[in-house]
Amino acid sequence: MRSTGFRPAVAALGVCALALALTSCGSDDDDAASGKTRITVNCQPPKSAKVDRKFFDEDTASFEKQNPDIDVTLHDAFPCEDPKTFDAKLAGGQMEDVFYTYFTDVKHVVNTGQAADLTPYVKELKSYNTIQQQLRDIYTVDGKVYGIPRTGYSMGLIYNKKLFQKAGLDPEKPPTTWEEVRADAKKIAALGGGTVGYADYSAQNQGGWHFTAEMYSQGGDIVSADGKKAAVDTPEGHAVLQNLHDMRWTDDSMGSKQLLVINDVQLLMGSGKLGMYLAAPDNIPILVKEKGGNYKDLALAPMPGGKGTLVGGDGYMFSKKDTPAQIRAGLKYLDHMFLTPGKGFLGDYARAKKNDAPVGLPEPRLFTGAADATDQQVKKANANVPVDNYQSFLDGNQKLQLKVEPPNAQQIYSVLDGVVSAVLTKKDADIDHLLKDASSKIDGILARS
Repeated sequence: MRSTGFRPAVAALGVCALALALTSCGSDDDDAASGKTRITVNCQPPKSAKVDRKFFDEDTASFEKQNPDIDVTLHDAFPCEDPKTFDAKLAGGQMEDVFYTYFTDVKHVVNTGQAADLTPYVKELKSYNTIQQQLRDIYTVDGKVYGIPRTGYSMGLIYNKKLFQKAGLDPEKPPTTWEEVRADAKKIAALGGGTVGYADYSAQNQGGWHFTAEMYSQGGDIVSADGKKAAVDTPEGHAVLQNLHDMRWTDDSMGSKQLLVINDVQLLMGSGKLGMYLAAPDNIPILVKEKGGNYKDLALAPMPGGKGTLVGGDGYMFSKKDTPAQIRAGLKYLDHMFLTPGKGFLGDYARAKKNDAPVGLPEPRLFTGAADATDQQVKKANANVPVDNYQSFLDGNQKLQLKVEPPNAQQIYSVLDGVVSAVLTKKDADIDHLLKDASSKIDGILARS
């Protein structure tokens, strides 16, 4: 699940274009007559995203100029991966030669037998060994490489520095435990005037998504390691719900209005009436550009709890129909577009800054070592947001276990939505019963998958 559904323009476009008619999407084999290798690639930004579209096309053209033996055909629509068409295209073998996937898709795509094994070719991808191992592992199944990560996000705690200061809290020392979140939220809510200390989602599957993030932060999980049984009826699950219950009903620090979704919470934060909520970095420009917030007031800390954080992101996989030449051409293209520090569609920070896109947001680092140092140096040189506000998030994330969403995420989130909403709307909610019931329903979902 995306944190906003959109990414800041240019600097980190995470949801872009795909939904195509169910016609054959893969390109023909190498064109012997022209001597060119032809590949189709999806996730070209839609025409409505004029700046992103322009830069994407420019970068593709520059790639073709540098590689005159490769011809790239781009496919667009919105979103990059449409659940209504993705499985049908996959089952029909109609994916592009190089196609966009979320982290959560990898095993499903591999299990359908539609993904090319990239293992013999990744040594030719110059940037591959510079990508964080935890992200590479997401696209590795049974020891074989099936995809290349492109971007990522992880959850953290967005907080309002101005409200922290007004409440007598140190804005440079955000809470690191859930006990501290509760204590700080109570002080912020005590400011009155409709101020809410901490807000959480509890509808449209978003409550289940945040419950998952909160479980990960305390070292818990949603399903067992083998993916066959629920793992929510645990001490960690009880702790998550008890903390929400106590903030809502004992401390009155979450406000009286519940069943909130992302837009409700963003409006609260943008208006200066909310102290804290869980989100990814891409929420910050939304809060400023659409909800009335101010960059200088908005800071980001790592997930409280100190054990883990929910991560998501995307990358590209390759059709099993691809020839070796097409795989090599596709890898070259990904290197040029997304995986060269300080350059390309996602890394040209100078270009992003010139076009008023936010530069310096604390996106999880894709690279390691010298590549990471180069990327961070170029980003810092072109930063147009207060990067110091996000340093604790960057530092703290290095110590957390990065965990992807559970299998059958949306179905499971729907079940957990009911659990979270019950706790936040019913003072006498029976946490034991809620978790046992949810566990049984999740077991059923997993058994059917």
